[in-house]
Amino acid sequence: MLAQRIASALVLIPIVLLAIWLGGPWFAGFIALFALRATWEFYELARKSDHRPTDVAGLALVIAFMLDAYFPRQGIAVFGMVSVLMALMLRQVFRKDLTGFTANWALTLAGALYVGGLSSHLVALRGLPYGVEWIALTCAVTWVCDSAAYFFGSRWGRHGFFTHVSPHKTWEGAIAGFIGGIIAALIAGRFVQLLPWQSLLLGAVMVVGLTLGDLCESLFKREVGVKDSSHLIPGHGGMLDRLDSILFAGVIAYYFAVVFAG
Repeated sequence: MLAQRIASALVLIPIVLLAIWLGGPWFAGFIALFALRATWEFYELARKSDHRPTDVAGLALVIAFMLDAYFPRQGIAVFGMVSVLMALMLRQVFRKDLTGFTANWALTLAGALYVGGLSSHLVALRGLPYGVEWIALTCAVTWVCDSAAYFFGSRWGRHGFFTHVSPHKTWEGAIAGFIGGIIAALIAGRFVQLLPWQSLLLGAVMVVGLTLGDLCESLFKREVGVKDSSHLIPGHGGMLDRLDSILFAGVIAYYFAVVFAG
């Protein structure tokens, strides 16, 4: 498992860094592809509970969120949200089988909002001044926190941490991740002109946020009794498993950048 995780990381990290560096439509398209796959995995989890979300409508809404983040003055997300919401209801009006409509309708919107709405903040973050550095900071805090929590938790973890949601998490791993994430924020914060106290605050909030984001995604998997959202990435699970932490971290970094860094 560890060898697979390292091998997958060695393949994926250079691709991610290249997309960050290129920016523009390359980065937006890269995040869109990740988000589309993760949203589809969310819908697959829903189908394991005998729900039937509408993939096409949900994925179209994810694209709308990405376009809105890339063209922020056009109101594409609002138009997309309203259009999909209405289209799904009108479509059901002309169907005879009403079984499960409300749950399926809500899950279609929830999946697109959860993955597409949150991940679109990464596109918006890349478009800010020092966008490369802000995205690099977000990735660094997320990766260091996740890696420290995994390695220390696997090696020295003895005390359960929210085990009713994620059975293998431990307090030892969570504390190691917290410390590692804050150190990463203190180092990376210098490249976005943050004061030490701002980097410390951002690191603490991001680590808490991404840890909870990981637990939130685990809720969906525990409900349907699976360990991973898919087997796409050897040693890591699915795309949703890889995005769960950074979904929350990206939102926190974006609004912190807007409020504190102008």
